Amino acid sequence: MAKYALQRLALAIPVLLGVLLVGFFLMQVVPTDPAIIRAGPQATQDVVEAIREELGLNKPLWQQFGLYMWRLFQGDLGVSIINNVAVTQELGDTIGPTLELMVASLFWSIPLGILMGTLAAYWRGSLIDRGIMAISVAGVSVPVFFIGLLMIWLLGFQWQLLPFTGRGGPLWTMDGIMAIILPALTLGGVFVGPVARMTRTAVVDMLSADHVRTARAKGLNEFLVVLRHALRNALIPVITLIGLQIGFLLGGAVVTETIFSWPGVGRLAVGAILSSDFPMAQGTIIVLSLGFILINLAVDLLYAVLDPRVRLS
Repeated sequence: MAKYALQRLALAIPVLLGVLLVGFFLMQVVPTDPAIIRAGPQATQDVVEAIREELGLNKPLWQQFGLYMWRLFQGDLGVSIINNVAVTQELGDTIGPTLELMVASLFWSIPLGILMGTLAAYWRGSLIDRGIMAISVAGVSVPVFFIGLLMIWLLGFQWQLLPFTGRGGPLWTMDGIMAIILPALTLGGVFVGPVARMTRTAVVDMLSADHVRTARAKGLNEFLVVLRHALRNALIPVITLIGLQIGFLLGGAVVTETIFSWPGVGRLAVGAILSSDFPMAQGTIIVLSLGFILINLAVDLLYAVLDPRVRLS
């Protein structure tokens, strides 16, 4: 198991380096001069040139990238051009709210998706199956921003049941729980459909397997047959899908945090890109990419735990 984990970690390192390279050069093609942004629109050309030299922008790109990587290895992500605050400090203040939003959205969407898929598989071909699959397709097809705006209009404006702007506080407070409900429902809403569809497909295959028929022939309770012998073995592909979808949830979190003014990494990334704050934008790209890589690494390891054949391949 340790050897398999080291192999997956070794494969993740070049992926992260590739992301850093692409993210760095994407920031270079933006038609905005960071030195002008730092100096202000009224600054003279001498001041702009001095700032450009201070930031190292007058060096060749390969030298800039080398200096960037050297500072990155030292844990220095730079300083924000807009507010002159360390990027690590800003990221440290926003990672917590993003993790809260991710956990809250997965807390309800994964169990609901697995439950819906299992019910649809057990009563396959019935009205329950068709209704669940219709809801799943609708959940996959509807974009995140539409769900968010619908939630704001219905539960925020019309019924005025829940707040929809900002973070009310930590999750262990009532204000924090009330404030996170709408963003969590919005972000998790696009997660239920794929989990339900994959669970249905996997459970349908397992219900016709030999070991399930044997369990039924022995007179085992039908609930235990479905739970222990069908659903348990069907969770391997479901967990793989969940890991991939969690990575894509990071992209959905950017939209959700922007709609609900949630103070997370996604909203910080949008603000940094719109204001051409290159150090901050690069820092958010690193955090989001690292989160995606770590999630997929964790899924690979969990997959190997559930299926020992993976470790031997």
